[in-house]
Amino acid sequence: IGKTYGLAVSEAIYDLLNVYYFVDGHALNDRPRLAKTVSDELKVILGNDSAPSESELLEFLNSNKGRKEIQQALNALNELGVHGIPKFIIEGRTVVDGAATDDVFVKLFRQIERKGKVENGPIFADILGISKDVVEQGSHHVEAA
Repeated sequence: IGKTYGLAVSEAIYDLLNVYYFVDGHALNDRPRLAKTVSDELKVILGNDSAPSESELLEFLNSNKGRKEIQQALNALNELGVHGIPKFIIEGRTVVDGAATDDVFVKLFRQIERKGKVENGPIFADILGISKDVVEQGSHHVEAA
């Protein structure tokens, strides 16, 4: 979804799936229900004409499309030593546990600030085939005041 519709849409679907699974108690492997739920939400986000249909999503879920990329992403995580979540990967190589205190993040970001640049980009964009334009758009837009 992120590759096709952008990271903001992907994040919205991620949020939806968290509620779908953790709050509503639906199984993530119930592909027909999952396809309908995601299709309905994409219609709201993208509009009926731009959103994939329930049947198109179900066809994708039942195919092997994207599996190679997901396996490559899992391999990259394994190489970094990531075996659970939440984790943050900074500059494509530094792994920080999600329970780390703020001083750990401040120290890392101050080091980057002193260098004057981020040395490595997102590690999954190439693996998952997400274009540079989509990455640069980001997932969280802040409106100027």
